[in-house]
Amino acid sequence: MKGSRTYHDYLTAIYILQDERETPIAARVAEYLGVSAPTVSQTLRRLQRDGLVTVSEDHILHLTPKGLEEARTLIRRHRLLERWLTDVLGLDWATADVEAQRLETSISPLVEERLDRHLGFPETCPHGNPIPRKGARKKPLHHPLTAYPPGSRVKVVRISELAEDMVDLLRYLEALGLVPGAPVHVRDPGGEGTMRLETLRGTFAVAADIARHVHGEPLEAS
Repeated sequence: MKGSRTYHDYLTAIYILQDERETPIAARVAEYLGVSAPTVSQTLRRLQRDGLVTVSEDHILHLTPKGLEEARTLIRRHRLLERWLTDVLGLDWATADVEAQRLETSISPLVEERLDRHLGFPETCPHGNPIPRKGARKKPLHHPLTAYPPGSRVKVVRISELAEDMVDLLRYLEALGLVPGAPVHVRDPGGEGTMRLETLRGTFAVAADIARHVHGEPLEAS
């Protein structure tokens, strides 16, 4: 795949923000990537010049068909690599995310296809996020844990892609047992800005800003 690491980072950032129902404006991309506003403006002009991104009158960023295809390919390779690194090589999911970033631009379409087949065509990455494929996607039935009232029992479905670059946060969630497939009992508000969650590893007061990155579905519907 052609293009610089910077291009790839911006394309996937815009894709992820859109996928997480966040408004992809330049300031939000700068926040997500941890770069300055002038740097974002300069790079976005180059992406527009190369036909990968457009900017609407309300300053919202949109991937062109070409930009979308490149972003989907990068995301697909990244998530397939995460599956391989965790399921086959036994890395923890935070380390797998870091290593997948190093490898995702280096594999060829042939290796990507063979890796996908070897893994049995997985539907999600280890964090529960869907691996992009052709065809329509099912409408998700899950919601952030912060959307569930006290007493709710839910199953963790995925960890927001917005949290995947926060390695310490991923390790923290894994330590609490907030991983895809795990049952969670929403107990009650733990205090200002927190909620008490019961997992198989115990009961914890978790900051709402962290809990919102964990998505679950009612256990009765699973």
